[in-house]
Parts: sequence; C-alpha cells; structure tokens
Amino acid sequence: MIDAKNSIPRWVSLLYRYGQMYIGEHLKHYDIGRGQHIFLNALYKEDGLTQEELADHLKIDKGTTAKALKKLEAQGYITRSVSAKDKRCNEVHLTEKALLIKEDVRKVLTDWRERLTYGLTDEEKQLAHSILEKMGNNAARFAEEQVDL
Repeated sequence: MIDAKNSIPRWVSLLYRYGQMYIGEHLKHYDIGRGQHIFLNALYKEDGLTQEELADHLKIDKGTTAKALKKLEAQGYITRSVSAKDKRCNEVHLTEKALLIKEDVRKVLTDWRERLTYGLTDEEKQLAHSILEKMGNNAARFAEEQVDL
C-alpha cells in the first residue's frame, strides 16, 4: 500500500524541486533564474520560435512565458521581434551572449540527468523513461479534457 508520503506525485514534485534548486544554483552566476533555463534550452533546439509556440511547447501559460522572456531580454540573452509571418506574434531569438553559454547550460542539464540516473542500469533508465512518458501523456490528455469541459 502506498501512503501519501510515498505517492508518485510527491516523488515527481520532489525531483522537480531538487532539479530546480540544482540548476538554479549552477546557473546563478549567469543571473539565469530557475524557470528561465527551459526557455533558453528550447531555443537552443529551435531558435526563432514565437512566444506562443514556446508557451505551448513547454506547457507554460502565456503570462509566465512573457515574464520569463522579458527578464531574459533585459539580461541580453534573447531578442523579441514582430513576426514577419504573423504581425500578432513575437519571434524570440537567441543573442550571441546566450550562444556563448550554450555549452554551460547544456552541461548543467546533462549533469543533473546523470545525477538522477546514477546507479541505474540502462534497462532501469529506459523503464523509468517509459513510465514517466506514459504518465506525462496521461496528464496531457486529462488536462485537455478539462479544457474541453
């Protein structure tokens, strides 16, 4: 029997909080806040996304996205400009400053992943990934159902 202090949501939440603390601590000398690295990482994968695309891709509300991007812009990590394709949208682009720290940001994220999976076999890592992916898909499906109500 699983009690509340051993529930899956508790452990997922704990992993998330510890990850945010670890990443925040290791990126603080760049003045990157706990919630900002995910925007940089998404742009490292595909620069030039619109704010709306970033919010949708990361499953973060538009207000929080705008606030995080505003701070990254003020720090000189990104620029925002009106999209040529759709004047209602802002495209987000990385600056040279952001590109200069790309390897450091990626290393912090990789180091955290390695710490999380330390001592796990390849099979265990694959199983954990598979289970978490299924749980993420369930969460997305139920969130969509709530929107449709």
